[in-house]
Amino acid sequence: MPTVTLIGTRLADPGTEFVYGGEATACEGCPYRDQCLNLVEGRRYRVTAVRENASTLDCAVHDTGVTAVEVEPAPVLANVESQEAYAGSAAELPGQCPHTGCPSHEFCEPAGADFDTEYRIDEVVGDPPHDYCMLDRDLTLVEFAPARDADE
Repeated sequence: MPTVTLIGTRLADPGTEFVYGGEATACEGCPYRDQCLNLVEGRRYRVTAVRENASTLDCAVHDTGVTAVEVEPAPVLANVESQEAYAGSAAELPGQCPHTGCPSHEFCEPAGADFDTEYRIDEVVGDPPHDYCMLDRDLTLVEFAPARDADE
């Protein structure tokens, strides 16, 4: 079920994904705090709809203001150890990687997923974008299921 929140107008397009960063210092005293700060910090979300006739509200964080949108948790693409890469199984990220220039780095340390946390694999995508893992890991690219709250 989608959640209604306020986000910057530049992000307010269906399909846009973002990782919620939590409260900024500029949020203090804002009259719209409760409508903006209602997501889970560190979770990846996808905009599913922009609310019809929603006003653009002034915001100290977003230079063009904020508007009401519907969002839902989004899946995360990640590399996991190949022996753990089965749809429906649980897997963790293989660990941090110092090789930031590697084409797979964004999948070894994906935004919206944490180390030492198990995620359910929705889909096995296939080979990761790198030719060779500099940490000699045998990795497979998968899609983690979107995070869900305990009451969903």
